[in-house]
Amino acid sequence: MTRVVAVANQKGGVAKTTTVHSLGYATAELGRRVLMVDLDPQACLTFSVGLDPDRLPQSLHDTFVRKSKAADVRVSVAGVEGLDLLPSAIDLAGSEVHLLTRTGREHVLARALSPVLDDYELVLIDCPPSLGVLTINGLTAASEVLIPLQCESLGHRGVGQLLETVEDIRMFANSDLVVRGVIPTMYDERTRHGREILDAVSKRYDLHVFDPPVRKSIRFAEAPGLGRCILQHSPGSPGAEAYRSLALQLDQDRHPVS
Repeated sequence: MTRVVAVANQKGGVAKTTTVHSLGYATAELGRRVLMVDLDPQACLTFSVGLDPDRLPQSLHDTFVRKSKAADVRVSVAGVEGLDLLPSAIDLAGSEVHLLTRTGREHVLARALSPVLDDYELVLIDCPPSLGVLTINGLTAASEVLIPLQCESLGHRGVGQLLETVEDIRMFANSDLVVRGVIPTMYDERTRHGREILDAVSKRYDLHVFDPPVRKSIRFAEAPGLGRCILQHSPGSPGAEAYRSLALQLDQDRHPVS
């Protein structure tokens, strides 16, 4: 059965896109077939794999408005076998308005993905930094949620809101959705502050916190401009090794519990 994982946090700048790209690449390195879904109209994931969102002939928006099937929109990601992308473009912002008029609007992404799920062992959904209808679609289509958490004082403020949204999704749209845990990002091991943030989140929300944390590094900022992820740009860096370890943990745990 295909594993569908939404990577979500309504706070921007917490490394959602970096996490999807890095986990996608690392899981494909393990020999798995992976589809990444760029659900953000800003199209940062699409840009990060080396595509120009403004020059794409079609994107996820075309699937949402029923112009194209997901199988026809997806593209292969250069540099690793078995890694595909459903790309985004700014037009996806218009999809939000379109979806509000649709019956069963929270299920549109799930229905679009259904015909291609058997082609993959893992689908990773990069949700936008909001709790709007696009993120709700991502959570409804998913079986699990990963929460990237910036290890700084304001990083955990939105976790409670996201968990409330997950409860709503469970009640009304996707009763099987589970929260897989928190991925600590932008971690500075030289300070006690990051450890205190992670401890507070773990205790307050009773969430699993993945280890190792992903350390803060300028390499992460450099990689997207080159159309690469951290594993391609700096394969021996602590950040790349952290995502390889996280991908292996997820791959080995095929039966998560809430």
